[in-house]
Amino acid sequence: MTKAIIGGYVVPVDGEPIDGGTVLIEDGVIVAVGSDADIDIPEDAELIDASGSWVLPGFIDAHVHLGVHEEGEGWAGNDTNEMTDPNGARFRALDGIDPTEQGFDDALAGGVTSVVVKPGSGNPIGGQTVGLKTWGRTAFDVVFAESVSVKSALGENPKRVYGEQKKTPSTRLGVAAVIREAFTSARNYAAQREHARTEGKPFDVDLTKETLARVLDGELYWDQHVHRADDIVTAIRLADEFGYKLVVNHGTEGHLIADILAERDIPVIIGPLFTTRSKVEVRNRTLRSPGILARAGVKIAITTDHPVIPINFLVYQAALSVKDGLDPDTAIRALTVNPASMLGLDDKVGSLKPGLDADVVLWSGDPLDVMNRAMRVFVRGREVYRFDETKGVGVVAERRYLEA
Repeated sequence: MTKAIIGGYVVPVDGEPIDGGTVLIEDGVIVAVGSDADIDIPEDAELIDASGSWVLPGFIDAHVHLGVHEEGEGWAGNDTNEMTDPNGARFRALDGIDPTEQGFDDALAGGVTSVVVKPGSGNPIGGQTVGLKTWGRTAFDVVFAESVSVKSALGENPKRVYGEQKKTPSTRLGVAAVIREAFTSARNYAAQREHARTEGKPFDVDLTKETLARVLDGELYWDQHVHRADDIVTAIRLADEFGYKLVVNHGTEGHLIADILAERDIPVIIGPLFTTRSKVEVRNRTLRSPGILARAGVKIAITTDHPVIPINFLVYQAALSVKDGLDPDTAIRALTVNPASMLGLDDKVGSLKPGLDADVVLWSGDPLDVMNRAMRVFVRGREVYRFDETKGVGVVAERRYLEA
């Protein structure tokens, strides 16, 4: 099935905007982007008039608990943290995903078409993350990256959780030690596994160590929950020790050491930015932080940490960051190509260019103007959301199976 989104103000993100542009889609993939005059549209293509609209790639929230922390469900719908083992590398967020929870509809209303769902921050090592589309019936439909990274936490959360249980770790010393011991053990395990392979001998697989070995091999990113500047430095020190690909998550005090992060080329998924100063770690939270980090040369993405902040507020965080000094172009990149590239997903999502998934959003105008809204949302080329102007509500495509 071929579709052509025509006549809009196309913002590819990686490339100059095109006034009167076309996005050509075949079988859920973008095949061409350019001016209306330069794109050869097949005669049988479905034409989608985007006149008067801004056409952008779907936004990406790279740190959410969507689907594992179901809103309004209490303990029954909260599968964010398995807080029974400080090293939960074998745990997978994918196994707790409910793609029918209401937050997915909210995501579409906010123009968010892709997310990276992460376990919570109760453990030093929380588990594996997963890349999802925000529309689909089951995990089979929504998963586009089964294992993206491993979530880890430094600071208050793990020391409080296990300190209250009178277990290790109850201090920052203990949290770092758990992570350091886990990687040392995984490195030894990988060497033993390789020796057994060369000797042709059987070897008992350990799912926790296998996962951490993938981090050491560079297959998976290390998503480090961390707020305070001193904890960010600990995260850098651990990454230096073991050589894994570090991505700072939250980074509330990252602006205090922006030069260090920039020098080491460490990206930051910054946010949530609308929260109160609910604990000591976030006492220096500020909407100026994204701009400070970006001007220092740090690659940033912006997150809601949904459901901490509703996911449809993602673009509002970017808009208010612009008000407090973030460059508008960087703000759009922080919602699109930056989160994709910092987690190795830019071969699938993040911009409008041939070969990427056709996740396209038609906005009523500049999305950084809070008065504008997502009018039509396409995921893999399928229209899954439309704002009904006559009723003033968004309509999401049916997710459930209905017999024809």
